Amino acid sequence: MAYIDYYKILGIDKNASQDEIKKAFRHLARKYHPDLNPNNPSAKDKFQEINEANEVLSDPEKRKKYDEYGENWKHADEIKAQQEQYKKQYGNARGFENFDFSNFETNDFNNENSSGFSDFFEQLFGKRKHNHFYSNYKGQDYQSEIHLTLREAAETHKRLLNINGKNIRITIPAGIANSQVIKLKGFGAPSMNGGPTGDLYITFIIEEDSVFKRKGNDLYATVPLDIFTAILGGEITVMTLNGKVKLKIKQGTQNGTMVKLQGKGFPVYKEDGHFGNLILTYTIQIPTNLTEKQKKLFKEIQQNK
Repeated sequence: MAYIDYYKILGIDKNASQDEIKKAFRHLARKYHPDLNPNNPSAKDKFQEINEANEVLSDPEKRKKYDEYGENWKHADEIKAQQEQYKKQYGNARGFENFDFSNFETNDFNNENSSGFSDFFEQLFGKRKHNHFYSNYKGQDYQSEIHLTLREAAETHKRLLNINGKNIRITIPAGIANSQVIKLKGFGAPSMNGGPTGDLYITFIIEEDSVFKRKGNDLYATVPLDIFTAILGGEITVMTLNGKVKLKIKQGTQNGTMVKLQGKGFPVYKEDGHFGNLILTYTIQIPTNLTEKQKKLFKEIQQNK
């Protein structure tokens, strides 16, 4: 297996913090996402490299193994276990009394004159045992992001994804949350030697909406109210995610008054027919550029209050 420098792929230093790793991944993932580069056939491969690098470096345990074992990081636990087993069984026999496992370098597997990782364990423990040792390896997991508008996240819909050159159609349930992660089992990298395929982890990023602010399953919005309707009362039309509704305004409605529309909020995830609430805040609009006649009327009201 050729050595892949995950740090170089993400363009970060080996001492990079987790925040720096996350920031670099998100920047590159957006830049090379296949959906955003339909005319660039190399974007898909680059995107997979970025996912692979992030999957390893964003996990402290995997990162530690990678830093120590390089391209053989997936086998770190097995290597250590086999080392200990070999010490117990053969450490004092067949001329290996002074074999120093602490100086064992994984780069030895990359030597052109070496028979490699596979042959190394076959020589020590036999081919049959080696094959069993490999067979339980799960393929690498992939990570990806899907960006949705608030209104897209409010409706169950299908999305076409390209995974490893294959188009798959997934259903995104209404009510998905920002930063929520969904696992697609078996859509990661293939395993070595016939083991189980890895999984795909999709993180959903919900963009901010210009009208509604979401908190859990409730939606919040501000509604402008002209001063005359606020004083005299009346009826207005407001927008919800599902269309327009008419509201009655009481006489003397104050600025900052809040009203709750039951069941007009965001759909509850995987609970059909259940919705949060829509909370509206009235903001009184003060008229400008009044005519002299209008100013006079306001002065009369002021004097007679």
